[in-house]
Amino acid sequence: MFQSFSATTTPDQGPPRLAALRAEMAAEELAGFLVPRADAHQGEYVAPRDDRLAWLTGFTGSAGFCIALAGTAGIFIDGRYTLQVRAQVDNGAFTPVPWPKTQPGPWLREALPTGVIGFDPWLHTNAEIARLEASLGDALSLRRTDNLIDRIWPDQPAPPQGAVIVHPDSLAGRSSAEKRRSLAQHLTESGAKSVVLTLPDSLCWLLNIRGADIPRNPVVHAFAVLHDDASCDLFIDPAKLDDDLRAHLGPEIRCHPPHDLAAALGALAGPVQVDPNTAPVAIFDLMAAQDTPVIEADDPCILPKACKTAAEIAGTTEAHLRDGAAVVEFLTWFSGQNPAELTEIDVVMALEAARQATGALRDISFETICGTGPNGAIVHYRVTEGTNRRITPGDLLLIDSGGQYADGTTDITRTLATGTPPEGARAAFTRVLQGMIAISRARWPKGLAGRDLDALARAPLWMAGQDYDHGTGHGVGTYLCVHEGPQRLSRISEVPLESGMILSNEPGYYREGAFGIRLENLVVVTQADPPEGGDPQREMLRFDTLTYVPLETALIDTAMLSQAEIDWIDTYHAETRQRLRDRLTPEARRWLDRATRPL
Repeated sequence: MFQSFSATTTPDQGPPRLAALRAEMAAEELAGFLVPRADAHQGEYVAPRDDRLAWLTGFTGSAGFCIALAGTAGIFIDGRYTLQVRAQVDNGAFTPVPWPKTQPGPWLREALPTGVIGFDPWLHTNAEIARLEASLGDALSLRRTDNLIDRIWPDQPAPPQGAVIVHPDSLAGRSSAEKRRSLAQHLTESGAKSVVLTLPDSLCWLLNIRGADIPRNPVVHAFAVLHDDASCDLFIDPAKLDDDLRAHLGPEIRCHPPHDLAAALGALAGPVQVDPNTAPVAIFDLMAAQDTPVIEADDPCILPKACKTAAEIAGTTEAHLRDGAAVVEFLTWFSGQNPAELTEIDVVMALEAARQATGALRDISFETICGTGPNGAIVHYRVTEGTNRRITPGDLLLIDSGGQYADGTTDITRTLATGTPPEGARAAFTRVLQGMIAISRARWPKGLAGRDLDALARAPLWMAGQDYDHGTGHGVGTYLCVHEGPQRLSRISEVPLESGMILSNEPGYYREGAFGIRLENLVVVTQADPPEGGDPQREMLRFDTLTYVPLETALIDTAMLSQAEIDWIDTYHAETRQRLRDRLTPEARRWLDRATRPL
């Protein structure tokens, strides 16, 4: 069993830990200290050793930060975590702050007339600190310090030591040498001699390797410097490498222990390309100490990693069909149970067992979100033994889950009925479904970004005065992170969508204290043939669906749908039958036939 159900934090732990932090702040003559959810590699996910925000506050969400002052401690969270943060932190010690609506600079100016705020330069990006400094005014300032949380965390876990494995070129579609040569050419064209890489998934993509340093994400903790001759210096714990991995890396990849990084950066002649949005302040400090010329530019791996090769798309297509069949086997099992005899944990265990039965599951791609009734309204709910709720007939059951396979990463959400739905639930479900269909059917001119499409998914909800406080879709890797940039379907995403990008399509609706609804398929951007009468000179894009699992027709109000929407559902269900039936047990095939009858 990959998922556990123990609570890793409790609200009562926060106040004494906050008091200990304040004592360290006073000893350092600091008026405040920044506690991000970040590590030195600046990826979205952190190892247990680096989960300082959760240790201090009790909040376990995947985004947020705390600013601890002598008299108050603000915990900044976005709309996904409004309910979760209330349950997980001591609200007498920590004050939830809606972010990004409230920015840290203005909040600090109001909360603190004057003083010095400490921060660990390895845990904040250069761009982040520059923005904060620019917003503080003259009375407040920032100061680099070692990490005060590490001083007071007596049983802090050790750094992760996951083994590194080879990711085959046949699944990657391009060798590491090809990727390095392509990026080296771009370095030369930009005038840079080398580029510093900090993001774990960038390193794994570039070198065609995978690791085990982050739970649920097959990435490795390391730093790298790629040079304009396509060679690379990799700074990694040598205990993570075996002979096969070293042979895969080859002579152009020179391996060094992590403690050699500072000296190596200081010795670079420059200009050196560094991403201010992903590299920590400490990297820039090391460059500045040697007066090394720096070119600020995006991590060069991010965009080519997002645009999947034909081999990656073929691999993840297979992974999604395998995973879809496993989910159908689970849904077949669920349909034969008495929901009143099941708890959320029972459901999570059965779903993971169905994926394990494929014989190909490497890990789940994130902690399964399984919320029944009011728990479904907590967007990133994680069931524990303390919160485990028995399903009440009539509850909606929201299940958001995924698997990590060698050939792909999956992420799917379905909302199920367990009896007569609550008042308003069918109408809300149908509006969410209409939003998902709108994204699935969209065609758009090349050059548009996620922000240009996001409203398509929200429009049916808006017409009813409803909405959801999360993006419509995130990028997804291939046997990498289930959240991957730069592509997003979001009001704030300015990155143009390009062929080969994989995204989630997941509108939702959440009624606090009652139910949550979310539907999610993964889709891949592809070229669209011009329709009859269209402009053949205008390049158009569309989405191809990767996820094939039936929708809960008991929750669909067909009277609200257009004929085009009904046709889409019937076609999707027909394709689901055709793609999955040969992968299913006889019982599951019979269930699938019933579940996908034409509307």
